[in-house]
Amino acid sequence: MLYVEGETFKQIDYTIVALKMGEYEYCNFTNCNFLNTNLSEIKFLECTFNDCDLSNTILNLTSFQEVKFNKCKMLGLQFEHCNNFGIAFQFIDCSLNYSSFYQTKLSKTLFKNTLLQEVDFTETDLEQAIFQNCDLFRAVFDNTIIEKADFSSSINYTIDPGKNRIKKAIFSQSGIAGLLDNYNITITQ
Repeated sequence: MLYVEGETFKQIDYTIVALKMGEYEYCNFTNCNFLNTNLSEIKFLECTFNDCDLSNTILNLTSFQEVKFNKCKMLGLQFEHCNNFGIAFQFIDCSLNYSSFYQTKLSKTLFKNTLLQEVDFTETDLEQAIFQNCDLFRAVFDNTIIEKADFSSSINYTIDPGKNRIKKAIFSQSGIAGLLDNYNITITQ
């Protein structure tokens, strides 16, 4: 199996030449295009993706361990198909709209300045996750663990406290309405 360590990959269009299957450790991918490609069974350990397009990429048994995504476009990804062993991400200034984390363990994950519109977090473990300045418009939280998660600077979330575990989660006063949407009540100031 191919093993690559500490390499930098810049401005590569993987829609033309596929990324070779193997294990990539401490690698950097900058301005690379993975749009609609297949990254199945590839292992990424402590890698960083900067300004990459990974939209609609196939992630069957893909391993992401301590991987950072910065300013990446990641529309429609199905993270629940990834290898869950050691899965750990960080998303900064990314667009993850229409993606799914169904039943994925993402405790302590950082989402910073990230678009998470219509993302599926059904049955996801988001304990102690940080949602800093994120837009969660129409994101789905159903039987989701968000205990001790921080939503205090995020907007547009709708979370039903009766259908999710929210003990000690942090919300801003202006975001409280997102916890009461399902009750069809009016909140005034």
